[in-house]
Amino acid sequence: MSTTLFSLAGTRALITGSSQGIGLALAAGMGAAGAEIVLNGRDTTKLDAAASALSAQGITTHTLAFDATDHGGVRAAVDGFEANTGQIDILINNAGMQHRTPLEDFPADAFERLLQTNVASVFHVGQACARHMIKRGAGKIINIASVQTALARPGIAPYTATKGAVANLTKGMATDWARLGLNCNAIAPGYFDTPLNAALVADPEFSAWLEKRTPAGRWGQVDELVGAAVFLSSAASTFVNGHTLYVDGGITASL
Repeated sequence: MSTTLFSLAGTRALITGSSQGIGLALAAGMGAAGAEIVLNGRDTTKLDAAASALSAQGITTHTLAFDATDHGGVRAAVDGFEANTGQIDILINNAGMQHRTPLEDFPADAFERLLQTNVASVFHVGQACARHMIKRGAGKIINIASVQTALARPGIAPYTATKGAVANLTKGMATDWARLGLNCNAIAPGYFDTPLNAALVADPEFSAWLEKRTPAGRWGQVDELVGAAVFLSSAASTFVNGHTLYVDGGITASL
């Protein structure tokens, strides 16, 4: 099979929350596969630093600063980019946050922030990009779900709820937009060594539990998510729609 099936040459990918962690790793991997990258976040200093790092690797990179939870701001930013710079062929909805507190003590404002950041942002950015993709009859949308899409852990019940919603919103996107030429899927990472998980990585007891619980016996490395993103962004996945791909070392496959 020709490797051109997985090439992203000639495409442009917007990745939300991509100034660090999984988002930046995906940006580098997608760029290496040939895509032009549009980095997004709210901190322009971090965005510029990330863009410089990608550019040094020979990746054509843009920055597009907006708050993914602001519907009007998202629409203006995406519409402006499409009009002034060029089309967005691929969207990866990666922006997300975590908050750990026992459910009986979970603050209502933290719950609302989780809903806005982890679910509403997927709707806002997905809709803004899809409106342009639909006109062209083509587009790829990848939403970042989680191992918590299928499983729960103590202290993160609202996060678990948001990631379950991401998977179902992905199914809804596919149901509405597949007939219009879009491929809408999700990637569900397991436990990865990222800034979001820094406290867990630093906890020897948790890391020991995770290594025993995960068939692969270790934390995931962010570069190991790139293959799934390239597959779902490329011509190799033209008939894949509404699917959640778990990249988790087998943790959802075993008890």
